[in-house]
Amino acid sequence: MIHQISFAGVINNYAGGDTQFAGLLHSWFYVFTAAVLLCFFVGEITRNYSQTDKLWSLMPVIYGWMALASNPFSIRLWLMVLLVSLWGLRLSYNFYRKGGYNLIPWKGEEDYRWKIMRGHPLLIGRLRFGLFNFLFISFYQHLLILLFSSAFLLAAGGNSGSLSITDFIAACFMLFFIILETVADNQQIRFQKAKRGIAGEGDEYLTSLKEGFLSEGLWKYMRHPNFMAEQGTWISFYFFGVAATGMWIIGMVIPCALCWS
Repeated sequence: MIHQISFAGVINNYAGGDTQFAGLLHSWFYVFTAAVLLCFFVGEITRNYSQTDKLWSLMPVIYGWMALASNPFSIRLWLMVLLVSLWGLRLSYNFYRKGGYNLIPWKGEEDYRWKIMRGHPLLIGRLRFGLFNFLFISFYQHLLILLFSSAFLLAAGGNSGSLSITDFIAACFMLFFIILETVADNQQIRFQKAKRGIAGEGDEYLTSLKEGFLSEGLWKYMRHPNFMAEQGTWISFYFFGVAATGMWIIGMVIPCALCWS
């Protein structure tokens, strides 16, 4: 029978009697703090505020391998880490082909939304946008990554025995959503190339080109299939935590539903 419990309650139970798990918690905290400060200061110095965007696809992978290193014999953790690594590889490649990465790490294309936000009346000025950079772009987004990655902690501290049916269902759905997001992003990339008149692109998107926005393929059925698939990926990932603890973790699914790529 699956019971309800708060995420903090589970973590306190694990950390209270397991020095290795407590060490993992401390390591996660140090990595989280370093990532927040790095993104904040690099963003302020370079005026490129997409530093967290560069790490978005990497941080869950880092947290996962750290958890696996603390419990290397957990079959569940191996499955989780491999799936998240696949997710991270896909998203990193998609970010790269959009110009997000550069040989000089702090350069690369900045997300257009941060440029728009710099012109918002409430955020005009170095101090106000600096606070926004620290509190939202750097701290909140990294906190969100930490929270939707936290099923790793539950698996590291919970039952490391054989996989359950819940694990297999979670893995199948997660893989399905990763594939779905890949297809959606590829369709979006081809459409954007067609809009720019790149040779060999566009014949499949004649209707969309006339309308000015993508309305074919997966985009025929919903406005943002890639965002939906991203959220579906992490909601599926949440169920690994349920499998590891045998409990519904109250509130833990919320950050999974808030994430998007």
